[in-house]
Amino acid sequence: MKLTPLADRVLLKAFEAEETTSSGIILSTATKEKPVISQVVAVGPGGIVDGNEVVMTVKPGDKVVVAKYAGTEIKLDGVEYSIVKQSDILAVVTD
Repeated sequence: MKLTPLADRVLLKAFEAEETTSSGIILSTATKEKPVISQVVAVGPGGIVDGNEVVMTVKPGDKVVVAKYAGTEIKLDGVEYSIVKQSDILAVVTD
């Protein structure tokens, strides 16, 4: 299956949560937080949303920081994705 976001939506795949802390403490699955850095998989076309023109500024392959509880989580072919509005993306991560 293939997902194509509509309007100002962005399809994200989260990076795996860390298994250990920086000091070496192993985390259980209950204490892991939702990752806030994700990779852009697909981007909607933008256009007119709520009477305003939206130009998409992210592209597939970008690493982005997303608001912690933003978007809708879905599972497709065993892979977890999130669909968020572009406005829920806080920053683009660059190397």
